[in-house]
Amino acid sequence: MAEDRLREYEEAMEKVKELKLGDVTKMWIEYDKRNDILYIGFGREDAEESIMVDDDIVVGISGDRVIGITIFNFSRKVGMDLL
Repeated sequence: MAEDRLREYEEAMEKVKELKLGDVTKMWIEYDKRNDILYIGFGREDAEESIMVDDDIVVGISGDRVIGITIFNFSRKVGMDLL
């Protein structure tokens, strides 16, 4: 079971490495202070798929492009007290 999850994670990471970055001219950043979540988007398109690439980091994908990155527990990750 743990081997299956490791294999799934490795496959997901390989997929993310092959993706292009979405439209950086439409990049936006939003911080949800109440829930300590940082959102980084490249346009307003909805993700077709989401892949967890690390603890508390999710990459949103549409086609062959990364269209968003969500970082949960952001202040802890950057070592700052934002709350």
